[in-house]
Amino acid sequence: MLTTAIENPRQDDVLTLLQQADEFALSLYPAENYHGLDIVALEQSDVAFYVARDNGLALGTAAIVDRGDKSGELKRMFVTDAARGAGVGRALLESIEAYARAVGISLLQLETGLPQTAAIALYERAGYEHVPRFGKYVEDPTSYCMEKQL
Repeated sequence: MLTTAIENPRQDDVLTLLQQADEFALSLYPAENYHGLDIVALEQSDVAFYVARDNGLALGTAAIVDRGDKSGELKRMFVTDAARGAGVGRALLESIEAYARAVGISLLQLETGLPQTAAIALYERAGYEHVPRFGKYVEDPTSYCMEKQL
């Protein structure tokens, strides 16, 4: 049974997922164009970090950073190769959006990259729209930014 919940990112199986996510991103982008949050950032009070599990097995992660202005940013969205296409990403996204609504976030933004066509398709199916690059991504030609009004 697939579940999603806010968890501590410093669990061994979660750290393994975060490492896999880093390796995946760095296989697609130069290091200077990788914008993942590190473990310390994931533990901050303005971040809710979700883990998707199936019968206890960690299959994916996602985080939301509350910017404090009724907007948030989706970060560290990752699903293992074996779990892609099984609804894990959708479940994580739904949990992040429900959390955002519960804490008063009305705009959710994210940054991904053009090589990540499956991720872009997931976000589009969930109602996200392409927007001009924002924040620290403005000068990054590999960035593809999206947002959704909640």
